[in-house]
Amino acid sequence: MVIYLIGYMASGKSNLGQILAEKLGYAFVDIDYLFEERFRISVFDFFEKYDEKGFRKIEQSLLKETSGWHNVVVATGGGTPCFFDNMRVIRESGISVYLHWELHALLRRLRQVKRKRPLLKDIPAAELETRVALQLLQREFYYDQADCIVEAENLNLDALLEWIRQRI
Repeated sequence: MVIYLIGYMASGKSNLGQILAEKLGYAFVDIDYLFEERFRISVFDFFEKYDEKGFRKIEQSLLKETSGWHNVVVATGGGTPCFFDNMRVIRESGISVYLHWELHALLRRLRQVKRKRPLLKDIPAAELETRVALQLLQREFYYDQADCIVEAENLNLDALLEWIRQRI
């Protein structure tokens, strides 16, 4: 079984993924880190040197690769479900959990994280809220297709684990 964590940038997919994997006795993989390990370039630097379109094609290939794995928790990139047929791949090959955050809490997290976000790099601080709100609006269609939607700010880990165990 593959458990996919989806949600916007800085929603906690990687942190929660590691915790879930440990508690379930599963392996853990983060699509962005898998990309960086395989191609020896950060996602940020890849966007700078090449473009988003090229990244999304590689990301899709990595996602399809994970769809054949077993007993793994996969943290997707924030945009992974929103391109090509990626959400279909996710839904057909495992179960998905959307980590939903209210906009202001998500903005607070984005301002605190140290990892550079290529899609937000040139956004002035005064425009960050508008940009994130717009991207969320565009992505919600995909995120809302998840098998489980959790309010990440008040996450009940035990309840989520029970929900997952009932499905695996």
